[in-house]
Amino acid sequence: MKLRRPTDFLVMEALEENGRNVATNLAYHTDKSRKNINTRLPVLDDYGLVRKIGPAEHSGLYEITRKGRVALMYRDQYGEVEDFESLLEQPDAPDASAAGNVQQAQAMARGQDTEDDDENTD
Repeated sequence: MKLRRPTDFLVMEALEENGRNVATNLAYHTDKSRKNINTRLPVLDDYGLVRKIGPAEHSGLYEITRKGRVALMYRDQYGEVEDFESLLEQPDAPDASAAGNVQQAQAMARGQDTEDDDENTD
């Protein structure tokens, strides 16, 4: 798996934050060219990080996958681990959607406390 930083992570982040989207909107959200986004989306789809969805076969509508959410959580480790793809495919890899949002999931992956952890319980 060969990702381009920051573009690929920005695309996945935009899909996570804004939901299903097309290249034109993703270019706006990422401040990257539409041509660049159109080049990267099929690659990310091949890696299983995003998926092209309907309603029409050529609609160009994409959404982030579970594997893409996990990649966002571990983005700081990309380039530091020998096999990033294996890290994403571990059966015990957390699911970012279960954490509520990407930022909270990233903090959990780094072992940082989240706001919910700071609540006092009696």
